[in-house]
Amino acid sequence: MIQRNLSLLIPVENQVRELDPKLLLACVAAAKGFPSVIGPRREVHFRIPSFPRSVYLSKSVTAASELVFRILRKLGHEVVAWDEEALVHLPDETYYSRRLSPTALESVSGLFAWGEDNAEMWRRYPEFPRKLPIHVTGNPRVDLLRPEMHGFYEREVARIREAHGDFILVNTNFNHVNAFSPGQNLFQPNEVPGGEPVFGEAARGMTRAYAEGLRDHKQAVLEDFKGMIPALERAFPDHVIVVRPHPTENPAVYREMASKCERVRVTNEGNVVPWLLATKALVHNGCTTGVEAYVMGVPAVSYRATVDDRYDDGFYRLPNALSHPCFDFESLRETLGQVFKGELGVAGGEARKTVIDRYLAGLEGPLACERIVSVLEQMVDGRSGKGIGFTDRIHGWSLCTGRTLIKRFKAYLPGSHNRPAFQRHRYPGVSLEDIRDRVARFQKILKNGARIEVEAMGGPFFRISAS
Repeated sequence: MIQRNLSLLIPVENQVRELDPKLLLACVAAAKGFPSVIGPRREVHFRIPSFPRSVYLSKSVTAASELVFRILRKLGHEVVAWDEEALVHLPDETYYSRRLSPTALESVSGLFAWGEDNAEMWRRYPEFPRKLPIHVTGNPRVDLLRPEMHGFYEREVARIREAHGDFILVNTNFNHVNAFSPGQNLFQPNEVPGGEPVFGEAARGMTRAYAEGLRDHKQAVLEDFKGMIPALERAFPDHVIVVRPHPTENPAVYREMASKCERVRVTNEGNVVPWLLATKALVHNGCTTGVEAYVMGVPAVSYRATVDDRYDDGFYRLPNALSHPCFDFESLRETLGQVFKGELGVAGGEARKTVIDRYLAGLEGPLACERIVSVLEQMVDGRSGKGIGFTDRIHGWSLCTGRTLIKRFKAYLPGSHNRPAFQRHRYPGVSLEDIRDRVARFQKILKNGARIEVEAMGGPFFRISAS
């Protein structure tokens, strides 16, 4: 095995969504001679100077990443990226203003696309750097959906079924109007009496007209779900209703609802994949989980009692297109009844197969993780390993120190959406024993012959390497 002179630096922002696929990537990389350091994204950014020269894997290329990328490059790190939000994405103009920064892109050595749709959207960006390579590899999150990976979650699936029996999974994505912190919503109240609402974090890059329309639509759909969930419990007395809020949603509204019901349960426990493997059916509206369910062969229903084509077709078209549409509760009840009787399965048809093939690479053949590591091998093996000057190192260290002090201070200001409670919600933390167990389960499936070691690095960081 070739031992590379660069590590991978893998930050994780939303633990339940990102940790497992990124651990899988770390296992594949370790077998190819790339040791990895993995830990919470915010803490990774605070401690960049303490890490060895690495290839930093970013989850986005937004304006918010510009300073971090500058620090990374000053300290000798390479930057590669994908976009976690590029699968179910906004229309081009709005997506570009929210998710792409010309300055950030200039610091990136390569991009990994979910599929051809993602790659073509990037290429259409008027300020896209002509020499920046786009690699259509797929995404590690998709690897976990493939049949050969399902054994990784065998214990979780058994535990879920034992706890909940037969259940309907309801996934919500109302973080635009029901965010964990009010400042993360599309709008927040104006402190001036009678003043119009002011933009929140979720409205960044949107026109006011688009943001107001999206707010109204999402609020209406949220109200539909608040009525639909108790009605589901009444309609299917032999099933539990499990509600999984979006990772950045405030779960309080659903917990209040569950307190008035007998068989409604609210949880964000673990990755969504074992919940999909354990459920009888998924109910959603425009949620990425609808795409995941389709790939896994799980019947998914899009409950669309409120319709606005501007957003349903321009933003949420993919998950809705891969699901059985239901435009009222009676249709939802009938559709789920057919699923439970075995009369209806996953939404099928050649048109849907064509759609998924355009949006997702890596559904067959080499894993997306393997494709990504192959690109990294070529990129790193072609580098000369030129050192970083003393002046750049001092500059990078000072920029990182100043940024860290400001970020830590702002987290305690009233109204901050990065306050400690939210950070704990987004990344609760994981033990060394848990990481070792997950890595061992991945290695049992990968069968690549590598012996992988996991070491605690102090604080919330772990080093994953081949011995």
